[in-house]
Amino acid sequence: MKELTIIVYARHFVRDDWNRDIDADAIASLARELDAELTPFGWRISCQADDGFKVDVKGYGDLLNAVRLRVGDGGSPCLGHVIGASAACDPLADIRRGVNRLIFAPETIEPEGSDKRICHNCGCGC
Repeated sequence: MKELTIIVYARHFVRDDWNRDIDADAIASLARELDAELTPFGWRISCQADDGFKVDVKGYGDLLNAVRLRVGDGGSPCLGHVIGASAACDPLADIRRGVNRLIFAPETIEPEGSDKRICHNCGCGC
């Protein structure tokens, strides 16, 4: 079985007018739900908090950066890097989308530091 861990860093909200946090219990519930859905595909999904690193949150994009998706012993890209922009700004829907993209369509994730110049083997022929 392959493993994917949803890691949620500590958050520090720096603006007085924006404080939309992530519900840890809801993420744990989502992780259990995703685990049940994805186990037949050979994936185990879990979640954990990591208070050892704190992300300054000024808006929704920073909130996405406080969530990491770690696959096995490999990398752990932030959720914003995996999904890009969020259409609905719904953290749970965005986490679900990110997990599914990382598992089923990793070729659609822009390579780190590519600035859209490097083909990431998506099959487009570029």
